[in-house]
Amino acid sequence: MSDINHPPRHTTPLIHRLIKMVALIIIKLVARIDLKGMDNLPPAGSFVAVTNHLSSFDTLSIIALAPVRRATAFGAIEHRSDFIAGWALDRLGLIWVRRGEADREAIKIALDELKCGTAVGMAIEGTRSRTGGLLEGKTGAVYLANRANVPILPIAVWGTEQIAKNLKRFRRSEAHIRIGPLIHLPEGRANTAQLAAYTDQIMLKIAAMLPEQYRGVYRDRLKDE
Repeated sequence: MSDINHPPRHTTPLIHRLIKMVALIIIKLVARIDLKGMDNLPPAGSFVAVTNHLSSFDTLSIIALAPVRRATAFGAIEHRSDFIAGWALDRLGLIWVRRGEADREAIKIALDELKCGTAVGMAIEGTRSRTGGLLEGKTGAVYLANRANVPILPIAVWGTEQIAKNLKRFRRSEAHIRIGPLIHLPEGRANTAQLAAYTDQIMLKIAAMLPEQYRGVYRDRLKDE
């Protein structure tokens, strides 16, 4: 099991820039990205970046547009064998995780990375939304931020789910990324109930950045806030 989650932890800056350049070329060919909130992105230091998940183009867009810095993210282990994409994500030091189970090794790697000043990204819902609306958030991201004592960076993405469909019609899509301000959790080791409450708070922040039709299970809850 020791080598399943362990790709080369961090690639060289040259390979990182090359992968980023290729991602940027691809994303510009298939979509026009409306990006706002880059000033909320810390230039250095550890944080957990969380986003909703609509399409594999979410990841491609973030790789293309994010600045080159020490960062990694979680990815489902079944995608490690994907042609080209799996190799590229390995080179970027992705933390491969088994979905549907508590992958303790992946959690340990992520905590170690956070302690070393790495930014760690993950889809807070734990899987892709097939409806486009937000699913219930999982507590994993908040657990990592709490245990590592680092802030959370909320990111909202929409429009990327249309890219594959529009490609068949030879159309570029309109996609949007919003980066919110850092969220600092209360200090102290959170229990299960607190982790769930903090996760709800994060999900409501993401929901507030999304158009109403993408808010899913948080649409009515946001209205009650």
